[in-house]
Amino acid sequence: MKRKFLLPFLLFGCAAVAQTIVPVQFASGFSSISEIVHAGTSQLYVVQQGGLIRMLESDGTINNTPFIDLSSIVNFDGERGLLGLAFHPEYATNGYFFVFYTTGNGDNVVARYTRSADNPNVADAQSGVVLLTIPHPGNSNHNGGCIRFGQDGYLYISTGDGGGAGDPNGNAQNINILLGKMLRIDVNTESGYGIPETNPFASTAGSDEIWAYGLRNAWKFSFERNSGAMWIADVGQGAIEEINKVDPATAGLNFGWKCYEGNAVFSTADCPVDGSVFTFPVAEYNHNAGGCSITGGYVYTGTTYPNLQGKYLFADYCSNKIGWVSSETPAAITWTEAFEGNFTSFAEDINGELYIAGGTNGVVYKLTDATAGTEQFDKTGITVYPNPAHNEVVVAIKNQAATAQATIYDLGGKRLIDKDVTLNDSAINTSALQAGLYLIEINIEGNKAQQKLIIK
Repeated sequence: MKRKFLLPFLLFGCAAVAQTIVPVQFASGFSSISEIVHAGTSQLYVVQQGGLIRMLESDGTINNTPFIDLSSIVNFDGERGLLGLAFHPEYATNGYFFVFYTTGNGDNVVARYTRSADNPNVADAQSGVVLLTIPHPGNSNHNGGCIRFGQDGYLYISTGDGGGAGDPNGNAQNINILLGKMLRIDVNTESGYGIPETNPFASTAGSDEIWAYGLRNAWKFSFERNSGAMWIADVGQGAIEEINKVDPATAGLNFGWKCYEGNAVFSTADCPVDGSVFTFPVAEYNHNAGGCSITGGYVYTGTTYPNLQGKYLFADYCSNKIGWVSSETPAAITWTEAFEGNFTSFAEDINGELYIAGGTNGVVYKLTDATAGTEQFDKTGITVYPNPAHNEVVVAIKNQAATAQATIYDLGGKRLIDKDVTLNDSAINTSALQAGLYLIEINIEGNKAQQKLIIK
């Protein structure tokens, strides 16, 4: 199901309408963003596929010195490169973090690095210890690359099926191959890594590192903060993108690829006749509306936008649309309008607020619920009228002597107009804006409120 913006929007004096997710530009100047995570602080760490990790401050500024530069050992080519980053749960004390990258011969590597002893804002590029090398012969695509620590303290690692149309080597269903899997390892050992006793093949036939199998290319997965549920977005072959929600306490799940693509049969060769052995997605969508590759996100647990609570947000790389499902009843998908940037990664900050990265334009956006603006504006005594507007919009600020900053963005998050507004000068000239939907933000001494603005 798709939801389009409906008129009228937020007319002066009317009630709030259905929720609208809008990405607002937070920072720019990055290149080929593949991942964004936090380390238990207010900063975000932005991974560039070419090998740089850069630190992004909470005010949107980028540290001039990269956190680490691994470009000399990373093979950046197509889907290859520096793909994953995870900070140890005890990073504040031990300084350990983990990366996933591809080498010159195409192998996938998980390695541990250490924060610099002299400067906490940089890492020691010579401290790398390779924990796991996964051969990836033949094709350059389908590397997976997302790594996350679960609430159990173990490191989870997604791997692609090795590439090629239709998993030609049958890797995803082969429990003796680490490709097309979700791996789980214990990094709190003295000898590289250990195998959790509850891994399904730890004491029987099959590769010990495997936690689940039957994945095609789970580019992004995440753990829900409140419930601990695991959300896995698996990129489809040519027709269906899928979302899986599972209990991480349940090991040994088979997600069905290449026997199934989503809920549809893909190949019956060497596949069990009984479909009950598979774990099927809780939501899926096809490529009919321009989608091609799902980018998994997070369940919103922040406090800024109450309407987003309990919603799992994701995006499609080709359609440039953001989608969401209810975490409790996730079958029905709601879509936004198309934006720009080819979304490659989401981010969750320490407060549970969400961000999204444009892989081709190098922009990090903060995700907002534009319909929260009506309630926010009412609470702060702000009125924006007329809405829809034409050549001019007025910002009325009741009981405020201080100057406020008004900013108008387009739906791609681009800043179009900045103006200081006061009780005596509150009109904003919008004659240069084309007809369409925009976002207006009012900032009064650091307190921000947003709502949609229609230009007719």
